[in-house]
Amino acid sequence: MSETPSPTDHGRVDADGTVYVVTSAGERRVGQVPDVGPDEAMAFFVRRYESLETEVNLLKQRVASGSVSPEEARKQVGALRTSILEANAVGDLDALAASLDEVTPVLETKAAERREARARQHEETKAAKEQMVAEAEALAAGNDWRGGVNRFRALLEQWKTLPRIDRATDDELWHRFSSARTTYTRRRKAQFAQQAEQREAARRTKEKIIVEAERLSTSTEWGPTARAFRDLMAQWKAAGPAPRDVDDELWKRFRGLQDVFFDARNAVFREQDAEFAQNLAAKQELLDEAERTILPVTDVERARGQLRDFLERFNAYGKVPREAIRTVDNRVRALEQAVKQAADKEWKRTDPQARERAAGTVAMLGSQIEKLTAQAESAQARGEERKAEQLRESITTYQGWLDQAQKTLDEFSA
Repeated sequence: MSETPSPTDHGRVDADGTVYVVTSAGERRVGQVPDVGPDEAMAFFVRRYESLETEVNLLKQRVASGSVSPEEARKQVGALRTSILEANAVGDLDALAASLDEVTPVLETKAAERREARARQHEETKAAKEQMVAEAEALAAGNDWRGGVNRFRALLEQWKTLPRIDRATDDELWHRFSSARTTYTRRRKAQFAQQAEQREAARRTKEKIIVEAERLSTSTEWGPTARAFRDLMAQWKAAGPAPRDVDDELWKRFRGLQDVFFDARNAVFREQDAEFAQNLAAKQELLDEAERTILPVTDVERARGQLRDFLERFNAYGKVPREAIRTVDNRVRALEQAVKQAADKEWKRTDPQARERAAGTVAMLGSQIEKLTAQAESAQARGEERKAEQLRESITTYQGWLDQAQKTLDEFSA
């Protein structure tokens, strides 16, 4: 088994301490170390070789790990190859320089991988920027004036973190993004200017409303003024917001004026409610008494007198609470209706003309029944069964009418 070649196999030392290296190009002098022995002089130049060998190994490792770009690695290989071939060192310089050739296929692979990575990165960056441009253009066409400005700021920061792609595409995408941002900013400023103008108009409108509210706040015309305040509230809402620094203060003033009026109205209504409750109690007591003494109506004239007396006393009291009005009115109306119906019935019973008409109706219907009876008997005698049956049906109808007319006539005798 052969021994591993030693660097010293590629050099020699003269008696005067001059050290030579042997390469494929021949022998050449590499230097001299004074005042040392041949072995130490040789060792000095071998260490130089070993340093170069370390550099070669380190470069190979960096290339394999990808920590150095292929372009930079090629430059380092060329420089290192020149350093090796010209080095003042002792060792197999030809073999060490040739070992750099092992890096070439690795560099080609790494270069291809880098090209593929750059191509992927290019497409990914292009896609990311196109998506950002699309979002920016959508924001520029929209009306998100508050969230949009923050989103544009975030998009711009994100854009800055992305690498550039090919110049034409990158410039075109940036132009679209920048144009969208400019359009959005211009529209946003116009919108805020319009809002400021609208808010200023709202301020003027609300100040006019407050002036009118100040005039109304001391009014005691509760119904019309309450409606007027409702109208002012509708105008206030329709006016929209005033500038932020004055809107709350304007509302406090307007709300305070409303409170002045409605607090005064509520105080009066509370007093009225107490009075109305007393009126209701008194009227209910009168109604209870009238219903006991008037109903049922047996003497019309007496009932009329009692009703007049009741109404006179009833109307002496004022208003009642609103929720009780219908119930009270219905009870009064029922009393009036009962007396009226009794009076109508009495008048009808004692009216001579009505009695005469009722008697005439009874006589007429009785005469007609007698005539129909005679006709039916005659038809029966002639054997005209169908006609006799028809006449008997007519007699039945007339008899019903006669019974009703007789009942009416009898009421006049009651």
